[in-house]
Amino acid sequence: MNLKEILKKIKLSEKTISAVLGGAVVVIIGILLFNFFQSKGVKKELTGVSGETEKEITAEEEQVTKLPSVHKVIQGENLWVIAEKYYGSGYNWVDIAAENSLRQPDLLLVDQELVIPSVSVRELGQLLNKAEKKEPRVNIYTVQESDSLWNIATAVYNDGYQWTKIYEANKVEIGANPGLIYAEMVLDIPN
Repeated sequence: MNLKEILKKIKLSEKTISAVLGGAVVVIIGILLFNFFQSKGVKKELTGVSGETEKEITAEEEQVTKLPSVHKVIQGENLWVIAEKYYGSGYNWVDIAAENSLRQPDLLLVDQELVIPSVSVRELGQLLNKAEKKEPRVNIYTVQESDSLWNIATAVYNDGYQWTKIYEANKVEIGANPGLIYAEMVLDIPN
């Protein structure tokens, strides 16, 4: 016996069955949308048996995630992923690298402990205001083994994107490829 024969015996038309199934799909989609928006933090006043309000719960969550803290690196993590976990923005990886004086921020070891500093969240395109911008600590810098212009700019300016400023000031010394700098090179650090 096939499905059509069963339906003839039940005396339901295809039109009725389609309407019932369509209604079921609409209900399921409604439930999924409700759960999605509820999990995204649709604001509503929370009052539990203990009388805690949303404000009190938020204050408790902030205490749990207070920075600075220490993070233990696990397999597959990089500074971007760690910054997203603590700040909600991967652009704060620069702050983690600077706080831990990482000479090679792209090289993390499993079980390495990193101090996560208490800093403001960085956004794409966010420019540092003058209060946040660090003036260079030195006027010249002697390149160390495994240095890069990015690492030097991060250490000196607290902003890796300033590597171009160092490159422009030392173009003759460095040559055409800014990725090739050698230990014992002496670089001018512009203001």
